[in-house]
Amino acid sequence: MTPASGSPRAPAGRPPRFVDKVVVVTGAAQGIGRGVAEGVAAEGGAALCVDRSKHIGETVAAIAAAGGTASGLEADLETFAGAEAMVEAALRRWGRIDILVNNVGGTIWTKPYHRYAPEEIEREIRRSLFTTLWCCRAALPHMVERKAGVIVNVSSIATRSIHRAPYAAAKGGVNALTASLAMEHAGAGIRVVATAPGGTEAPPRKVARHPGGETEEEKAWYRAIVEQTEASSLMHRYGTIAEQVAPILFLASDEASYVTGSVLPVGGGDLG
Repeated sequence: MTPASGSPRAPAGRPPRFVDKVVVVTGAAQGIGRGVAEGVAAEGGAALCVDRSKHIGETVAAIAAAGGTASGLEADLETFAGAEAMVEAALRRWGRIDILVNNVGGTIWTKPYHRYAPEEIEREIRRSLFTTLWCCRAALPHMVERKAGVIVNVSSIATRSIHRAPYAAAKGGVNALTASLAMEHAGAGIRVVATAPGGTEAPPRKVARHPGGETEEEKAWYRAIVEQTEASSLMHRYGTIAEQVAPILFLASDEASYVTGSVLPVGGGDLG
């Protein structure tokens, strides 16, 4: 199978890392999540691609066209019911979950903290923390029963950033959750790890971050984030989707069998 643009190719001569693995990837309709799903399938895995957007079908179709194995599910992972439906779909199709990649999240608004409305703060936390909390809670009983499993959470270097404090708080929670669950479940044969992506170049979003578009003031605040991110990175640039996907696939694979509880910064030297 040849992965689509944005997904890393396995080096020539290296055995595929996900043969006979069932991998659930959330937020797989676009961006990093789609790249992870395509990368898993390119290396022999079966991918359950989950997103609340109808565009999830495009990811599944691309994987199938390239000769890979995938199934799609539309689910709202900001609810525990959605996370349970995700687990049930994987078990119904393949009978198990070997790896869970929690990729759902992302800044909704960009503004100084004192300009956030209370309901906007709550929405940011639901989007970027509760999705990971719910998916871990839904998948762990199955992994504990099997005494095997890997969870890769996608955090962010934006835990030290400007104009997105609620998002930073949510991703700080993801980091703490990663460490806590790793300590709790190492004895059950379960690894829990995370990456912390920095600024990443990506195609235009298929679904707007929030209804109503951005004001000129919000666009200026976002430009300030870009400038701060590039200045904080030792490489002074944004990364590519492939550069974010590769560390996730490594941590999800057996190559990282002695890695747990860690958050790997992937931000060109920006440690977050």
